[in-house]
Amino acid sequence: MNETLVNPAPPLPRKPRQPLSWRYRGAVAARAFAAIVIGYFFAYACTAFLSVALPLPRVDRVVAASLLSFFVWCGVAMYAFAARSAWRACWAPALATALLFWAAKLCGAAALFPGSAVPPT
Repeated sequence: MNETLVNPAPPLPRKPRQPLSWRYRGAVAARAFAAIVIGYFFAYACTAFLSVALPLPRVDRVVAASLLSFFVWCGVAMYAFAARSAWRACWAPALATALLFWAAKLCGAAALFPGSAVPPT
């Protein structure tokens, strides 16, 4: 058994990778901020609103709202990295957060906003 080994062609040299620009890094940082910080506030606002709006007993409302907030936070994080621009990834969830906080306050979530409670006379 006489086998001859054929030398394979040498691998082609790789092209050097272009360095990442600061603009790209800033966009990724803004999206990460939107996913982590704004997503947290959106999940909290959703919890505040659902804990007063769900038609369940109080304990079940709070538990259900708290458990749903984890899915909401993940959804905001996915949106932050799927949005067309980093600017849209920040302002859209921030606007929705403000609207949810306003709706929760309107529904009477005074326990969630300690400074807004009217002292008894």
